[in-house]
This record gives sequence, structure tokens and C-alpha cells, in this order.
Amino acid sequence: MAEHSLHQSLSQQQSLAPQMRRSLEILQANSMELTQMVQQALEVNPVLEDITESLSLDEMGPSPDEADSLDDLNRTDDDWRDLEIMERRNQTWTADDKERREHFYQSIVAPETLQQHLASQLELSLVDPSVREAAQALLGNLDPRGFYDLPPSELGIRLGLAKDDVEQAVALIRGFDPAGVGALDLRDSLLIQLERRGDHGSLEHRIVSDHLDDLARKRYPRIARALGTSIDRISEAAEAIGRLTPNPGGDYDPSGNPHIRPDVVIERDDDGWKARLTNEYLPKLRISDFYKDLLGKTSSDAKARQFLRENLREGRTLIHSLSLRQSTILAIAEKLIEHQRDFFAKGPRHLRPLTMNNIADELGLHATTVSRAVAGKYVLTPHGLMEMRAFFAAGYETADGSKVSNAGVRETMQELISNENPAKPLSDDAIAKALKAQGIPVARRTVAKYRDQLGILPSHLRRSFS
Repeated sequence: MAEHSLHQSLSQQQSLAPQMRRSLEILQANSMELTQMVQQALEVNPVLEDITESLSLDEMGPSPDEADSLDDLNRTDDDWRDLEIMERRNQTWTADDKERREHFYQSIVAPETLQQHLASQLELSLVDPSVREAAQALLGNLDPRGFYDLPPSELGIRLGLAKDDVEQAVALIRGFDPAGVGALDLRDSLLIQLERRGDHGSLEHRIVSDHLDDLARKRYPRIARALGTSIDRISEAAEAIGRLTPNPGGDYDPSGNPHIRPDVVIERDDDGWKARLTNEYLPKLRISDFYKDLLGKTSSDAKARQFLRENLREGRTLIHSLSLRQSTILAIAEKLIEHQRDFFAKGPRHLRPLTMNNIADELGLHATTVSRAVAGKYVLTPHGLMEMRAFFAAGYETADGSKVSNAGVRETMQELISNENPAKPLSDDAIAKALKAQGIPVARRTVAKYRDQLGILPSHLRRSFS
């Protein structure tokens, strides 16, 4: 007779309420995506009413008391992070999920930004939740060309992300469209493009990898000798390399997108610098009194009561999440004013180094929450429309103990080059020495990197003989 045994095991499982997921989705959505979400909610949820036209502009912003809701957001984000760590499984999508997502993206008629384009590819990627979180953080650190502002490893350390998750996220993003995004610099981007074409190890790949500076100076004989081939073959390879794009994100440049709308305006009045939310794209919602009263009159119809309860709950969740999103963005903008006062008063050259951890600590939030909140958001400043994430950058300490951001260094470089003698343009080494003379210690290779980011040619190609 077979023996039978009974085993009892205890396991712990955590789940994140749909309301919490919805809150974080709304927090991360940009203005265009949020407009679509709200419009769809109004179409499918009968208990929601749009009362925007009956309100004045002063009545449309969140009240100061709603700032206390940041504590709720932090707990939600904590739950989200814990859930992703505990699940460690691939996310699957039902046919209905895919259909709704496809409808959502097809309904957006305005041009996509690079961040939106990459985020949509991430959403469709079947990866562990922890890798997805790392990828979201990395996407928020890409400049308009699709290059990293900070090395991914450094960003991972700052945000407390696991090294393996960051490495997997880096590899994932490098496979996204357009080819060349997720690169550290121009050389890395060109190599990604060549590898995507199956040209790894080719002559073009070797030239970009080891002789890009000589290629820029058209030193074909030197490259030919180093690689043991003919000058004609190097010339052909140079033409092929010239067909690659130095700016993978150029087609998604927000400066050429008339549909970009600022989430915050920062301006000065008699009392100093102030941040205000722009709510013209965001309807003011409320729960219909008719349906609230109807709930009390349908005690005998269980299905009707369940339908009303679910829609009332979803409606309240949406309204609360919208208010929380706005309060969070406003709180971050006010902190930006505190830290970047010189920038608003004097211009980009005075942008100071700032990390998301700095703001997160002051607001009592997770750095990933701040990363979600600033993703795809724009600020209208006296110096133009800027991505919110542009205010977060590493930098340098000057000789007098003050700090200057990477953007400030690039602005100073731009000024030096604009004022140079066209017959004797400044070399990268000369620029580095000029910056050092101003108290900014920057290495020559860093100058070359920033010059490339500014789209400025090397000195020998800037020389004028007229």
C-alpha cells in the first residue's frame, strides 16, 4: 500500500492594489498621455463629470493641503518596489491588454518624443520587473540624441539599483529603435548602429572603434597603415560611416515638436521666483451627484450596485491620483527653484549640480518616485522650455569652492569658442586650459565629449583661411 504524507508550507505573497498601480501610471504620464487617459476615463466611466468650464483658473489647481498626500505616494512607491523585487517574473499580456494598449498609442496623433518612443518599446518588453524599473530610470537619463548624461553604472549607484539589473537594462535599451540610442557617446552610438547591421568586426567597425579621431581629420593614410589596407578602401569605409546618424534621436527633437506642453511655469513676481502648474490640458473632474444618489436607490439590484461601486471607486482613484500627480510635480518644481535660483536669474551657465536623491531626501520620497515624476515633464523658464530632468546633472567644484553643472561647463565652452579667433581656433587642450584658468578643472577628453554634444567641429575643421 502506497504511503501518503501531508506537507504544510507557509509562503508570503504581496500584491499591489490596482489603485496604487494607477496612481503611479498617472504620475509618470506626460501631459499628452495624461490627456488621453482622462479622456478615455470620461468615455467609459459614467460617474465622472468634467466641470472645467464652470471653474475659474484659480480653482483648478490642487490645494496646499494636498501636499500631505506625498506621504501616501511614497508608501505606494515603496509597495511598488517591494512587489517588483518579490515577483521576479516576466510580465504577460492578455489579448485585451494588447488591444487596449494598441488603441491607446494609435489614438495619439501628436508626434512622439524620444522618451515616449522608447518607453512604448519598454512597455512591450518581457523582462523582470526589477530590470524594467532600472530601464525606466536609464531612459530618464538620456539626452535628446539618445546618449546618457551619466554613465549607467553611476546612475544605478545613485538610485540604489542592482548592478545586474542595470547591465540587463543597458543591453535592452541598446536594442531599441532608433539604432544608436542608449550610447555613452558618438563612438559608442556608431558602433551600435554598425553592430545592428551585422557589421561587427568589419573595417568600418574597426575604424570607428580605434581611429575615429583620425577619421574626423581625414587622415586616411595613417588609418590605412594601421589597419594594413589601401587608402581607397579606407575612403569607401569612410563613406559608409558617413551614412550613419550622429544624432539617433534627432527625429524626436522636442524643440521641433509644437505639441510639447509645459507642466510647470517658473517665473518671477514681486515676491520672487514662483512655480505654477499649467492645467489647461487637464480637465477638472468630479463624481456625479446623480450616480451617488442612485447607489442608495438600487439596494435590490446587486449587479447595478456592484457596477456603481466599481465605477465610483475608479473615479475617486483617478481624481485622487491626478491631484497627487500635480502636487508632486509642483513640490519638485519649488525645490528646483530653491536649488537653481542662479540659473533662473542668470541663465544656463549657472545651472548647479543636482541629483534626484537630493530632492527625494528633502521631500521624503524615493529617488525612483522623483524619477517617475519628472519623466517626460517640461518646465517653461525665462530661458526657454526645458525638460524637468535637465535640472538634474552632475558637475564640478571650482577653485573657489562653488559648483558648476555639466550644462554650465558646456555653456562656458560655447562662449569661449564663439569668441575665438577664426584663424586660430581653440584646440580641446586650449579649451581645457581656459576652463582651468576660470577655476573649472575639466580634462581634455571631457572637453572633446562636451564639444561633440554641442555639435561643434574640431579646431582644425573650424579654421578659417579668409
